[in-house]
Amino acid sequence: MAPGAGGCRTTDEEQTLRTGVIAAGRVGAVLGAALAAAGYDVGAASGASDQARHRIHTMLPGTRHLPTDEVATAATDLLVVAVPDDALAGVVSGLAKMGVLRPGQVVAHTSGAHGLGVLAPAAAVGCRPVALHPAMTFTGTPADLGRLPGISYGVTAPDGVREVAARLVADLGGTAEWIADEARALYHAALAHGANHLVTLVNEAADRLREAGLRDPGLVLRPLLTAGLANALSMGDGALTGPVSRGDAGTIARHLRALAGTPTLAAYVALAHRTADRAIAAGRLRPADAAVLLEVLGFAEQATARQLL
Repeated sequence: MAPGAGGCRTTDEEQTLRTGVIAAGRVGAVLGAALAAAGYDVGAASGASDQARHRIHTMLPGTRHLPTDEVATAATDLLVVAVPDDALAGVVSGLAKMGVLRPGQVVAHTSGAHGLGVLAPAAAVGCRPVALHPAMTFTGTPADLGRLPGISYGVTAPDGVREVAARLVADLGGTAEWIADEARALYHAALAHGANHLVTLVNEAADRLREAGLRDPGLVLRPLLTAGLANALSMGDGALTGPVSRGDAGTIARHLRALAGTPTLAAYVALAHRTADRAIAAGRLRPADAAVLLEVLGFAEQATARQLL
């Protein structure tokens, strides 16, 4: 892809795309390896930690480990910036001030929460900005590469760069989901709420099961949660089961007493209340049957709030 080209592939099959990765963390190293497998010339990557150096050595063999500014200089076609969200603005503006970015260069960040605004310093010097967020959880190991085919990427790009972004996602074997710039924070919050909080929820459940005497909580949780996730994705609120959806206030009260003094209590109360709201809205729980349940949850919320004061 020569600077100013309309896509991420050239008509010259012998020409590879000179690519660099800033921050070979869990995301950057994996995307770099996926791009290399797709034929991109991932010639340089940065990373200050021992883990980053190890990822470059193992997942990007032959890729030079360089300082950030030198990676940007080497990446004449595509620069992937995979730094943490809060560091992104400083890195991009710093590169622009150093004069290491060039017109026509595609600069793509992997943040879900940020859009194009954070890439404004790069766009101001003629770079083509892309917000490219893989909707996947990463471990930073080769095992991640097998999870990439078919995943979605939350993509935001200016009209003149959309074709470039679409080609990049296609080369990664993914599906582009076009996100309006002003909707990226909402998009990312939804993913974090679903994925990150799911991990917390599962581990909290496992902790309480161990306290109840189970030696292998995963044996019990795996089939239950796998079915619950599949049903939720296919049936929406129609997948709701359990005491909240039935309005079993007595059972919920017993749960609250059992959870008293545990770090799970406040989250359980909040999620039970939200579950009741959704069950009522979906017509799975009649308001009359929910009255006592909501009263029990309301008392628990007030008690929890007093403990936090």
